[in-house]
Amino acid sequence: MQIFTRAHLRRVLLVTVSGSLLFAAAPVLAQDLPNEAKQADRAEQSPSFNEIIVTAQFRAQNLQDTPLSITAVDANLLASRNQTDISQIAAQAPNVQLTQMGGAFGSSMAVYVRGIGQYDFNPAYEPGVGMYVDDVYYATLTGSIMDLLDLDRVEVLRGPQGTLTGRNSIGGAIKLFSVKPGNENSGSVEVAYGSRDRTDLRGSANFVLTDNLYARIAAVHKRQEGYVDQVDFGCANPGNALGIGARPSTPSDCVVDKFGEKNYTGLRGSLRFNPDDKLDWTITGDYTYENRSYSASVLTVNDTSKTDGINFICGRFCTYADFFAPAGGAVDQAYYMPSKTKFKGWGVSSNLSYEFSSHLRLQSITAYRRYRQVFGTDDDFTPNPNIVGAGFNDLKFRFFSQELRLSGDIGPDAEWTLGGFYSDQKTLYFTRQDIRYIDYAFCGGMGFCNLQFQGNDPVNADSKAVFGTVIVRPTAELTLTGGLRYTKEHKDYTFVRKGLDGGVLNDSFGVGRLDGLVGLYDGDRVDWRISADYRFSPEIMGYATVSTGFKGGGVVARPFTALQAINGAFDPETLTAYEMGVKTDFFGHRVRLNLSGFYNDFKNIQLPISDCSVLDELPVGTGTNTCAAIQNAGDGKMYGVEAEVFANLVDGLDIDASLSWIDGKWKRIDEVVGGAIKIGDPITTPNWKWSAGIQYRADLGDAGSITPRFDLAYTGKRSVGRLTLASPLEYRPDFVLANARLTWKNKDEDLSISFEVQNLFDKYYLLPLRFVAVYATAGTGYSTVGRPREWAVTARKTF
Repeated sequence: MQIFTRAHLRRVLLVTVSGSLLFAAAPVLAQDLPNEAKQADRAEQSPSFNEIIVTAQFRAQNLQDTPLSITAVDANLLASRNQTDISQIAAQAPNVQLTQMGGAFGSSMAVYVRGIGQYDFNPAYEPGVGMYVDDVYYATLTGSIMDLLDLDRVEVLRGPQGTLTGRNSIGGAIKLFSVKPGNENSGSVEVAYGSRDRTDLRGSANFVLTDNLYARIAAVHKRQEGYVDQVDFGCANPGNALGIGARPSTPSDCVVDKFGEKNYTGLRGSLRFNPDDKLDWTITGDYTYENRSYSASVLTVNDTSKTDGINFICGRFCTYADFFAPAGGAVDQAYYMPSKTKFKGWGVSSNLSYEFSSHLRLQSITAYRRYRQVFGTDDDFTPNPNIVGAGFNDLKFRFFSQELRLSGDIGPDAEWTLGGFYSDQKTLYFTRQDIRYIDYAFCGGMGFCNLQFQGNDPVNADSKAVFGTVIVRPTAELTLTGGLRYTKEHKDYTFVRKGLDGGVLNDSFGVGRLDGLVGLYDGDRVDWRISADYRFSPEIMGYATVSTGFKGGGVVARPFTALQAINGAFDPETLTAYEMGVKTDFFGHRVRLNLSGFYNDFKNIQLPISDCSVLDELPVGTGTNTCAAIQNAGDGKMYGVEAEVFANLVDGLDIDASLSWIDGKWKRIDEVVGGAIKIGDPITTPNWKWSAGIQYRADLGDAGSITPRFDLAYTGKRSVGRLTLASPLEYRPDFVLANARLTWKNKDEDLSISFEVQNLFDKYYLLPLRFVAVYATAGTGYSTVGRPREWAVTARKTF
């Protein structure tokens, strides 16, 4: 791999910026225009784009005036791309990956921006990318697969956001903003029907209650049959060598369930009090319910030498997983784990802003949230009675947060913001684990330890922070920004380990000795940001920024020994990010091109380790391979470039495209990682992503209009790790997905009918993460399958 030095980076960024300036056709500089006049001048010259106003720097700014790498998408573009849940946004966002997780992780989503993020839902670990809805922070990956209900826009902010949002966010932030209640009586109703009995119902209504009090309510229900058959192995394979018979209730086609279904209901209501230009207060409540089958997973790895000579791979869209645990172990009875995932959550928030004067403003954001999620797992994903791996998970979560921001200005050329953030969260994590498949080498000649236990672990975490940002304009064209943040965090994890019957856990391995132990983490950190942007003309703005961020530390969530729990605390991973970019509008403001280049210095990376010897107070390499810990075990660097283009060269014709490239290398991999990651491995994948979309609105006069749209999204090859420490690194192949949509609107544009096809060419692909934690003993691993070709017809009426 070629070494990419800082000198190389500077040359790449210089070429990026210089090329953009030349491509902009050398417009006349607007040296004498003040900042507000320049924004107005650009607005008058930009009839082709919906100008998106963002609030990434605590104030309303045009997207093109914000010195940050932001992908901002408004509601119209979301609708035209068929995007209805948050995970779909990644297709067009450069260097962003939002992956719905497999069944072992419940209703959660892996979120990565520029190669930095988190995939594990466990409350002992922090998200790497901040998720916000109406400026309210969502503290866990669980429940993050949100429907894009009644949205105004989505902002994807890259890079550390420690000084610019409520919570420290090392990889960036994804912020959803819903439509505020307004001074009008209006509403909409939308109905969709499609493949596999897909039925979507959406609606929203806005009410004027008094001259200064407004209300808004929105709701969604989505239901669709799954696309992976859960097949009864005994029914489909009578007389099999394992003697597995059919279940008594199995249908004649042997299909007992459909994995990958949708069954989601969401409701949001807001009340807004806006008596004058000084006070604006919105109170919001929301409710989410999900009850669906297991994720659309199939067995993709099967070592028949470990599965009694039987290949349990069923096919591209089917599985033999049975979620059944036969009798055996300390509790000698058979049982089924649930193959359903259930999630129920609600929250309330208050967003109050008050303007004391034209130079002093206050904003207060208060939120409370609760949820409960229940799901089961079949770790080996086979019906083999000789390999038992099953789990039951029940998470109860509550979260409170308070953020205060005081902002003002000193004359026309200086602005400031001071703020504080506090959050307190608690999770009660009940689990039943039956992992009889693990063959411990030191079980005293017992071979299999028959490890079965239940936990009921309280996990507490709180975060306190103060932050500030100053924006100064020495000249009309130059803006300087500085930010500072101090954060203090605490986390404690109490381990409860009982037998499956609730009694004392007597096990040969010693997991029972964890009962009552507490893992602790405490830490604090200072982060900063320095940025400069220069308005070369109304059409061109260039910027450069350096910032730091971190992902909070934590404790080992899945220890196997008492010492692993006591010694398992790990520190934050840290990032210093360098970025340069340009934002341009040219050709009469009919083409918009935004470019950025970045270099990330990534340290103390939190990695899964395979050797817990040090935690067990043994020399490295002398312990067992029974280890599921996270530690600060690596350093690395990442670098890349991103481009986004929007064009409207002809009235009615809109084109959007994006391109991103990222690469990097590991600088340090600790020995305790054990070969799962090697120093020459890629630090992040995929290296390349691109997307392109085109639509044309044809005016039909009194008959309305018709708009065809076509989208392509490419994802490069992605690493899925190694099956064993001695195995080569494996990759998912690259793929392209195509979507098409045809929309008719009536003349008044209050009625539309659309026909859409997603995954138009029926591409078969697997999502990047696979579950192979049991491969060493069970010989199996499973992956989630992407959605096949689907069609839908949607009718929408506004009033």
